[in-house]
Amino acid sequence: MSSSKSTPGQRFRDAVANEHPLQVVGTINANHALLAKRAGFKAIYLSGGGVAAGSLGVPDLGITGLDDVLTDVRRITDVCDLPLLVDVDTGFGSSAFNVARTVKSMIKFGAAAIHIEDQVGAKRCGHRPNKEIVSQQEMVDRIKAAVDARTDDSFVIMARTDALAVEGLESALDRAAACIEAGADMIFPEAITELDMYKLFASRVKAPILANITEFGATPLYTTEQLAGADVSLVLYPLSAFRAMNKAAENVYTAIRRDGTQQNVIDTMQTRMELYDRIDYHTFEQKLDALFAAKK
Repeated sequence: MSSSKSTPGQRFRDAVANEHPLQVVGTINANHALLAKRAGFKAIYLSGGGVAAGSLGVPDLGITGLDDVLTDVRRITDVCDLPLLVDVDTGFGSSAFNVARTVKSMIKFGAAAIHIEDQVGAKRCGHRPNKEIVSQQEMVDRIKAAVDARTDDSFVIMARTDALAVEGLESALDRAAACIEAGADMIFPEAITELDMYKLFASRVKAPILANITEFGATPLYTTEQLAGADVSLVLYPLSAFRAMNKAAENVYTAIRRDGTQQNVIDTMQTRMELYDRIDYHTFEQKLDALFAAKK
């Protein structure tokens, strides 16, 4: 086990080495990060689409900026020491300097890893049609800029390729290999449609492969057992809790408006005492009491 004094990046690498495959669960905010830790997860994730929809209420179409994501990163890393993988889209800008700034900022704000993709600046959700990607050379340049900007060698740079849906499997495999050659640590092939494809990526690049098992997308909801058999090293569930939380909120709002009371949906709610327990409320309160007692 790594000590709590090790870097976030090293803790992420240790988690990948120790759990096969490593389950990485999406945490939309700091509260969910604490819930994920309580549930036993060893790594967590902040989705770009989640920041867009959850924090800003806008679609995942390249509308959010670096500072929007950094705000949520800092809030999560301030209260939870699980290594955090962050979606940085295309790097938040068109030049190598933008990518460098993104990497340095992520390290400074306590992230453990990022994934950066090969879509054009006006990006789309990876499971939507009409995606466009930059040239392989431009993607390689993004990876080189990211690797070069690292102020901590253990910080993980993951290359995501959306090429499968646009140019086909061979192109996606080529891009993955080129990214690893350029210094990427891990590969995230997006919108995979068949289990065996993961095996091809793993054998081609000889680096950890991430499977994005997002709901209602292009990829079937494979189990960890199936993915382990396909040589997958990390399994991502980017927005599972977020989707459930949104559905629950809609149901509560509808019920209160319709019934004139929340009595009929009380059993779907976290209780006050459960909330206090999850955020360690009483420890804070006891500290406050002790400080006041000392002043007297």
